[in-house]
Amino acid sequence: MSLRGEKTKQDIREKACQLFAKKGFKEVTMKDICELTGLSRGGLYRHYGSTEQIFLEIVNAFSDKQKKEVFAKIERRIPAVTILEEILSRYAGEMIDDENSISLAIYEFFSNPEISEEDNSVKKQYEISKSTWVELINYGIGTKEFNPVNPEAVFHVIVFAYQGVRMYSRLMKIEEEIPAQIICEIKRLLLPEEVHHEK
Repeated sequence: MSLRGEKTKQDIREKACQLFAKKGFKEVTMKDICELTGLSRGGLYRHYGSTEQIFLEIVNAFSDKQKKEVFAKIERRIPAVTILEEILSRYAGEMIDDENSISLAIYEFFSNPEISEEDNSVKKQYEISKSTWVELINYGIGTKEFNPVNPEAVFHVIVFAYQGVRMYSRLMKIEEEIPAQIICEIKRLLLPEEVHHEK
């Protein structure tokens, strides 16, 4: 695909993501995406055949991007605490950003009983996210920056707290101290006491 074609696809995904965050998955149509992107129906269908196809690319891109970033930083031997701080800072912002959350759209899309386990991108996204966090936590344990914890258990605390708040943010106002408290407890689990008190 040409550079221009890839840029158009990226623009479609970005605009569609805004719609999915605002309306959920079920209410977004290809017509809505045409209107927001300024593309004709033919122009849109040249790149994507359905809202499902666009949505899946958006969902899959999230975890892939984080995994690549984290693994590249580990390879460059960036301190585990620095990587952790960057991720948690981003998570804290995302937890209170109800306008850009697609958690409700994800729930709507993947609660469809017609989606098989093999096609379930939420499960794939979960596995990618888990492998990323387990790698980071093991890295931090290896460099003695993190406490010797069970990486998978800590990942579950992180992912389900994060996604729970993201889902609730669509249903009620989330006060800023809620993400701050969650982040503080994650750091308490991972960082030695003296480091945690410095943060």
